[in-house]
Amino acid sequence: MNDLNDESKSDKEKGNQEDKLSIEDQLKNSEDKLLRSLAEIENQRNRFEKEIKEAIDFGSFNFARESLAILDNLRRAYNSIKNDESFKNNKDLNKFLKNIEIIEKDILSIFKKNKIEKIDTDKKKFDPNFHQAMTEIEDEKVEPGKIIQEIQAGYMYGNRLLRPSLVAVSKKIEQKDQEIKEKSEKKS
Repeated sequence: MNDLNDESKSDKEKGNQEDKLSIEDQLKNSEDKLLRSLAEIENQRNRFEKEIKEAIDFGSFNFARESLAILDNLRRAYNSIKNDESFKNNKDLNKFLKNIEIIEKDILSIFKKNKIEKIDTDKKKFDPNFHQAMTEIEDEKVEPGKIIQEIQAGYMYGNRLLRPSLVAVSKKIEQKDQEIKEKSEKKS
């Protein structure tokens, strides 16, 4: 009988050891699941923060793009008033134009504070990432592919293109035109 009791004791001890192992395994599994859940929650929180930031930036992006129309219209009004013959003799014309310039500078200052920068086109090579060619002009004095004239200013919002610059680009003088020019010079 003792043998039977010894066997049942050893079976119980084995069972207890297995239970202890399984409890330890369960504890490790639970701990692992908890750590994974915490990591997933952290990742989700980071993802939500990023999405909120992008939503705010995107909303600002649209607002900034719409605001460019105000600046464009202000510039058109300035040019229109300055070139209008009926205003040329008005003694207050320069004061009025100066006020428009001040408003334009204020708007540009606000843009700059909000990461909206004008794209520089002065003597730059045409870059389709920032410029949109509206016309090509033959000019032997300027290297082909250089911007000759800015038709409408382009702007960046941080590192995103808000609006491309509309530009006129120099192009190589075609041979036919060159030959005609040379022939007419020889005749003269």
